[in-house]
Amino acid sequence: MTQLSPARVTDRLPRTVTPTVRILALASLISQILIVVTGGAVRLTASGLGCPEWPRCTADSMVTTAEMGIHGVIEFGNRLLTFVLTAIAIAMLVSLWNMRKTRRDLFIPAVLLLAGIPAQAVVGGITVLTQLNPWVVGWHFVISMVLIAVATVLVNRSRLSSAETAADNPPRATPLLRQLLGAAAVLVAVAVLLGVVVTGSGPHAGDAGAARNNLNPDLMTRIHAAPVYLLVLTVLVLVVAAYRLRVAPRLKAALVLLAVVVFAQGGIGYLQHFLHLPVALVALHMLGASLLTAAMAHAVYVGYTRRTVDELSQVS
Repeated sequence: MTQLSPARVTDRLPRTVTPTVRILALASLISQILIVVTGGAVRLTASGLGCPEWPRCTADSMVTTAEMGIHGVIEFGNRLLTFVLTAIAIAMLVSLWNMRKTRRDLFIPAVLLLAGIPAQAVVGGITVLTQLNPWVVGWHFVISMVLIAVATVLVNRSRLSSAETAADNPPRATPLLRQLLGAAAVLVAVAVLLGVVVTGSGPHAGDAGAARNNLNPDLMTRIHAAPVYLLVLTVLVLVVAAYRLRVAPRLKAALVLLAVVVFAQGGIGYLQHFLHLPVALVALHMLGASLLTAAMAHAVYVGYTRRTVDELSQVS
């Protein structure tokens, strides 16, 4: 039987961006969002300590047992999803191996996504070992938002050919729009961080016995709303300016998408607050935070980067 040498294996890997590479990049983004949603399900079903040990599920078992009940199944299922993320991240990195020098703009984000998985696993373990300390849980969520932003950049970069990566043409956004995009990105980051603090003060602790951060939920909610008001205003100005300045169609589409996500997320946030945090709306709000992060990262990427070869040919 003929054995494949490492050289023969790498020869079979892509040397340019292929549809498979683009699919893997999109899968990276979707899986990062999906694990936030399943992590939310763990929290909202009070299954945070469904597996009370780490890295084992129990002191005597790597997997959930009948005694752990449905909470053990939910928590262990969320842990299993980490292996799916790992498989996608490794496949992404392998598919880019022959481009690791020519397309570092793809290879570096792929490395970061793979490195983020064990980092998240460690933080998740600390979360369990600290009995769902709300501040540790919050950092678990924040890291997920960072990984979603990185995956969004990866998706965007995978859509470009090598010729289009040469930054020798005008950026899509004007200096004013880039400043507004920067301000919007800061407001999104502040809103997400304050949202984590609000969650840590609220009733959904992930387990009946888990501690809260002892901050006033109503006060924290009002503080959290302040950057959201500013974000809504900033995004409105961005969309109006984009139409008045006749910016590149791709940037205009990115800003409209951002506005839709911002308004939807703000509406869900207000609704869940006034309905006293029903589980379904809280889960939807967590999904919204992921989509907001992705939409903001996409808008910043599109606005700050250069026009593509195709866009320049359309202008000329």
